[in-house]
Amino acid sequence: MASTPITHSRVLKIAFPILLANVTVPILGAVDTGVVGQIPAPEPIAAVGVGAIVLTSVYWIFGFLRMGTAGLTAQATGQGNGAEVAALLTRSLMIGALGGVALILLQSLIFAGAFALSPASREVESLARQYMTIRIWSAPAAIAIYGINGWLIAQERARQVLALQLWMNGANVGLDLFFVLSLGWGVQGVAFATFLSEWSGLALGLWLCRAAFGQPAWRDMARVFDRAKLKRMAVVNTDILIRSLLLQAIFTSFLLLGGRFDSTTLAANQVLLQFLSITAYALDGFAFAAEALVGQALGARAADKLRRAAVLTSLWGLISNFIFMLAFALAGGWIIDLMATDPTVRDAARLYLPWMVAAPLVGLASWMLDGIFIGATRTADMRNMMALSFAAYAVAVYVLMPIMGNHGLWAALMISFIARGATLALRYPALERAALTAAAP
Repeated sequence: MASTPITHSRVLKIAFPILLANVTVPILGAVDTGVVGQIPAPEPIAAVGVGAIVLTSVYWIFGFLRMGTAGLTAQATGQGNGAEVAALLTRSLMIGALGGVALILLQSLIFAGAFALSPASREVESLARQYMTIRIWSAPAAIAIYGINGWLIAQERARQVLALQLWMNGANVGLDLFFVLSLGWGVQGVAFATFLSEWSGLALGLWLCRAAFGQPAWRDMARVFDRAKLKRMAVVNTDILIRSLLLQAIFTSFLLLGGRFDSTTLAANQVLLQFLSITAYALDGFAFAAEALVGQALGARAADKLRRAAVLTSLWGLISNFIFMLAFALAGGWIIDLMATDPTVRDAARLYLPWMVAAPLVGLASWMLDGIFIGATRTADMRNMMALSFAAYAVAVYVLMPIMGNHGLWAALMISFIARGATLALRYPALERAALTAAAP
């Protein structure tokens, strides 16, 4: 792969299946919202929103597993080190299993902490607790799938990532419709649908990785537990973990702070977050392509390919986001009506829709540079720049919310995107200078 030229067609071959796969993730969130939105009250929508954002935030703390695995595996692939590629899969699966079990054991503390921070109504809190109590039992599967996805992406096996996501989310949507609309299970039905789809997704993911299990390196414990390799993986993952904690603190606080207004505003914010998720997940197709191509170029010590990978993936990311901006501007109201039937929620969501029209352009640099820095495993820069971005968000919330209300909360979120993109852009020249002298994986 390292000798293959980096072209537009190669970028699209990686990105397009990932784009399709990732778009299904927020579409699933939209279906969850839309299904419970058929209940003519804002509380079920708000409850699924609170429950999903809390668990997604906790799970995505382990997003370091996907990102770290992708960067390290891409560099090992660029070096032609197949044994290390197989060992990285084993390490990732072990981390996923341990992390999931830890979350199950700590669920009471996690839920208590979330509800202590959330000022939502008693009914919303009760429904959200029911939702989370069911979903938490699929945590080992959900986290292990992060590692599997990163491992596949690094090797440009994008179609297999698409197959995995289509299976999981297709099963989830079908079970959503059956459990909620046919059986009338409400919020609990949405949770059971996700639980079953995540465990079935892990089974399929392991099957997609079956070739690695045919090689002795995946079970070579001396290699898997090599001290130097583990230390480097630990450093990379710790940096990304801190970065992920700060990022999820922004999104979790955003939704919970929205609950300080009323259930209608909270529900409207949840509906609009689906727009943001669709944009971010779609752009991740090109960011993931950057992870694979930049990482492989770094592993092969090909500086010219590293820069070309960064430029081409970012160009296609810009094109993608422009399309989303146009779609939200023209069809945003119609999309809102699909996801909510309550007229007060619809009106509130339309009031804040302009923020979603602006978001694809505002967030472009931050999302693309994340992929570039992950591929290069420049995770210390990612950690430090996210800390600065979090500080900018906190100051903006403190200043703008008392003045602008929920508009101020949305403005603070946009400011965090701008700060992250700008600070990472300032560090990019150092990434190129250090590329050829970076430590080998």
